[in-house]
Order: sequence, then C-alpha cells, then structure tokens
Amino acid sequence: MEKSLLSLGHGYSAQGLAKRLLPQGWRIIGTSRKPEKLAAFKDQGIEPLEWPCDLREALNGVTHLLSSIGPDEEGDPALRLDRQAIIDAAPNLRWVGYLSTTGVYGDHDGGWVDETSRTEPATRRGQRRVMAEQEWLQIPDLPVHVFRLAGIYGPGRGPFAKLRKGVAQRVIKKNQVFSRTHVDDIAQVLEASINRPNPGRIYNVCDDDPQPPEVVIEYAAQLLGIDPPPAVPFEQAEMSPMARSFYSDSKRVRNNRIKDELGVVLKYPEFRGALRAMLEEEQGA
Repeated sequence: MEKSLLSLGHGYSAQGLAKRLLPQGWRIIGTSRKPEKLAAFKDQGIEPLEWPCDLREALNGVTHLLSSIGPDEEGDPALRLDRQAIIDAAPNLRWVGYLSTTGVYGDHDGGWVDETSRTEPATRRGQRRVMAEQEWLQIPDLPVHVFRLAGIYGPGRGPFAKLRKGVAQRVIKKNQVFSRTHVDDIAQVLEASINRPNPGRIYNVCDDDPQPPEVVIEYAAQLLGIDPPPAVPFEQAEMSPMARSFYSDSKRVRNNRIKDELGVVLKYPEFRGALRAMLEEEQGA
C-alpha cells in the first residue's frame, strides 16, 4: 500500500519532514490558506490543497496525518471543522501526529521538565495548546502522537538574519533559559515515530543544551564577525506581545524519550554546532 501523508497547515517543520519522505516515494498532500505557499508546494513535489477544504475527500486513501495548525480561542480549527471526517478515517490511519509546544509546561523557574511534568501554562496561548492536545488524544481509536517542540530554528529561521538587519536584541532577564530544536531534528523525530508508532505517546523535541537567549545571540554575532547588540534589560526591551510572552516561561526540557524509545541521535545536540553548520551552508550556497 502506498504511504501517503496529509499535512494540515504544511509549514516549516512539516516541510522538513517532507524532505525526508519524498525521496522514499511518499505521496504528500499539504494544506495552506495562502496561494503563494500552495504554488511553492508544487515545486517541492507536494500536492497543494487550499484550506479549509473537504477533509473527508482529502483523507481518502491517506495512511498518515500530521497537523501543524495552531489552536485559536475556540479550540483546534481542524477538529472544529472536520472532526467527524477524521474520526471516520481512523481505521485507515496508521499514524497521526500533532505538533504542540513545550510552552504547555509553563514556568519552572529554570528547572528541568519532562513529558510527565505538570502542564500549567500561564499564557492563554499555552492554555489553548494544552486543550488542543487533549482534543486530539481523546478521539477514540485515532493513533495520535503529540510532539512538544522547543524553540524552532534552522535555515532561514535563526539569529543571523536579525543580526544582519540590525534588529536583533540581546535581552537580559535573570534566570531566563530556553530549550531549542533544529528543524532537521524535528523531521527525524517525526520520521522515527512514523516508523515506531506508539499511539497516545507524547514526546519532547529539543536539543541537549538549553541556554539563555543572549548566549545564542552573542555566539551568532561572533560567527559573523560583528559586535553583538547592546544588552537590554527585559523590562526595557521592545518586543511584540507574543515575543514577550515567551519570556514568561523559564525551563530546561529533557529529551530522553525520543532517544530511548525512538532511537533518535540528534544531528544538532547543541546550538553552536548547528549555527556553524547553518553559516557554512549559507556560504556554500
């Protein structure tokens, strides 16, 4: 039987997975609201599908389902619009993935969390994610796997562009620490789960090296051979409400489960090697 993936909200992380699956002969359908993204999907070998759409028809013959669509105030949009179609497709689905965030853990004052830790997010965005996870996990007979992603970076998404544009900030907040994950490692975790399905399981996806955000900016500036931006106290930093909300949580995230259960060996276990590789790739291109 042909392996096929319907990717709802086919964005940055899902595209990383597609790059691994397409050479193996997978059929991949990607949804988006934006015409320019749909046009780009064709060039990547992905079947474009404008969303919202009739998921009942789209799911016909599909073996795997991935949702990257973030929740809104009313819950998960995909389930709100097409819950019954997804329920009806369950017997044919071998694997379902839902991309969530480590923001569901809330603030742990720089302490360590794993998949068994409490989920008590202080932000409304984090609370919506917890609710959406449960919406997916509670659908009977649906082989759902939840992936809690740390701060995502990779080609086209990282500190280099901001430093070059002069808009990067070195924000200082006492005891602030984040975990991160490179898009290539997200992709390999998802593929490993597809190959070793365990419905109902939750996985943290992050590297081995949680660090304060200013440390990453300083190292990226060093690689570019430029001075880092001046240090700015958190209270004085100019940030969007969403960016500021990220600083409401401080925690270190454990990733043992992806290694022990899925056999994942991280390509980028720490950010320094990842940033060097990203810069080398840019310069080579």
